[in-house]
Amino acid sequence: MSHLTTHVLDTTNGRPAVGVEVTLTDPSGTEVSRSTTDADGRIAALGPERLGPGDWTLSFGTGAYWRSLGVTAFHPRVDVVVTVPTDPAEHYHVPLLVNPFAYSTYRGS
Repeated sequence: MSHLTTHVLDTTNGRPAVGVEVTLTDPSGTEVSRSTTDADGRIAALGPERLGPGDWTLSFGTGAYWRSLGVTAFHPRVDVVVTVPTDPAEHYHVPLLVNPFAYSTYRGS
């Protein structure tokens, strides 16, 4: 299993958000990975097998997703910063729930 996974759900339409580009940036600000959500709104492996300690940023291309549906969104991008502690064995799942004017996230399992 990958060290970091994500899942994007479109709460307006009640379905997975397909085709959302997500980039992962390490604590130094360097982009280390880029992927796109699948038909279930998921990315099963994002970034290196293990994340080092520090603040990592997931940037979700929500504006492009909403434009593909003919909607103008308030948030063109959602940046979620997560702190990875020193435990190298942890798995991190970061779900994102979106609609054109709001978003919510939490640490999943």
